[in-house]
Amino acid sequence: MAVAANAETPTATIGSADLSAELYLPDVKNGFYRGTRFDWSGIVRNLRYKNLSFFGPWFDRQDPSVHDFVYSDNKIVAGTCSATMGPVEEFQAIGYDQAQPNGTFLKIGVGVLRRPDAAPYDQYRTYEVVDSGTWTVEKGRDWIRFTQKLVNENGYGYVYTKTIRLIAGQPRMVLEHSLKNIGSVPLETSVYDHNFLVMNRKGPQKGTTLSFPFAVDGGSPMPPEMAEISGKQIVYRKTLEGKETVSAQVKGFSRDAADYSLSVESPGTGAGVKIHGDRPLSRMFLWSIRSVLSIEPFIDISIKPQQEMTWAIMYDFYTVGQ
Repeated sequence: MAVAANAETPTATIGSADLSAELYLPDVKNGFYRGTRFDWSGIVRNLRYKNLSFFGPWFDRQDPSVHDFVYSDNKIVAGTCSATMGPVEEFQAIGYDQAQPNGTFLKIGVGVLRRPDAAPYDQYRTYEVVDSGTWTVEKGRDWIRFTQKLVNENGYGYVYTKTIRLIAGQPRMVLEHSLKNIGSVPLETSVYDHNFLVMNRKGPQKGTTLSFPFAVDGGSPMPPEMAEISGKQIVYRKTLEGKETVSAQVKGFSRDAADYSLSVESPGTGAGVKIHGDRPLSRMFLWSIRSVLSIEPFIDISIKPQQEMTWAIMYDFYTVGQ
């Protein structure tokens, strides 16, 4: 899929002996992604290992009038808040229910947003950004670091740092996170990585398999002709096409951080990736359409004023059937 960015959209490239990654950078005026759903940092528009790619656009174009995404003339059209890519993360909104209309609430990685009316929070709705804080970007040959600092009169304050590191001598990418509460109120939220996996420019193929260290308990049934749960695996029985969707809540994990570990193998494309985190899971979802497979692990965040929390997610890329 060819999703064009503005010529002024800031980008960066990092690389190791085994991996190379192209990224979009956060920018209030010219950033590729300025929606209010996902963290603005760490948008990987392409990552390559050998002759394989693992991330990229899953939509054909974006339209601000669209809520989430739609199909139009056999094209996938994404709304402003969903039109992103890569291992992007979303923090759950803080303080929305307590805010009065015209009051403010917080989305870490985005900033302080305005609640416009009495309607419930909608992650696909674009909210006014009152204060995006200050973003800084540092970069080396095989790493890039994003830092957002925000202090607001309503008591919110934090320093959020995300470093994307490509490990020399290994086909590994690490997302290192630090969140320090420099405000006067606790930060109580959760965060998940959407993992927009577009493996070798394709979505789920017949035989694509997700493997976990625990017996999978599907929280909702999947169309059996498309995918099924088999012990510790979810297996796609056909290549998704048209408007077909496979989605489910994934259950069966414990509160041991060792259960934050999974692999996605796509024999039809030759691509495989193992994803593992260092914090216990709180929830996990699977969502996929013809162009993308997303496995979404959640962790909980609770940080008192003047305290800090760190976490990391590791990606090991490999070939399948080659």
